[in-house]
Amino acid sequence: VGRKRGGRSFGGHSEQENTLNQLLVEMDGFNTTTNVVVLAATNRVDILDQALLRPGRFDRQIFVPAPDIKGRASIFKVHLKPLKTLLDKADLARKMAALTPGFTGADIANVCNEAALIAARDLNESIIMK
Repeated sequence: VGRKRGGRSFGGHSEQENTLNQLLVEMDGFNTTTNVVVLAATNRVDILDQALLRPGRFDRQIFVPAPDIKGRASIFKVHLKPLKTLLDKADLARKMAALTPGFTGADIANVCNEAALIAARDLNESIIMK
């Protein structure tokens, strides 16, 4: 929705620009007494339309880095919990965290989902570490 505008509009781009324009109009309607907070997140701040970042709109940015090894281990524990494995899940979470520097929570969820899919494809009853 917030991609930089400009250039020719083909296909869905015109609708995307219309949506962005409407969002900007709506955000301009807020004032300090409306008690409305609008939050947004992106992994690509570099392609945001600058109109979104001007004062009064999304003028405050908080950088949230990818999790450190301890954070990755915690995220692995969450995503490993519903999966069947004969391995110790806490130990597996620590090992996987060490192997995945720079991974985000979404990346870790994908790793766990892929492990489950591979186990199912290989007709294994549980996930294993290769």
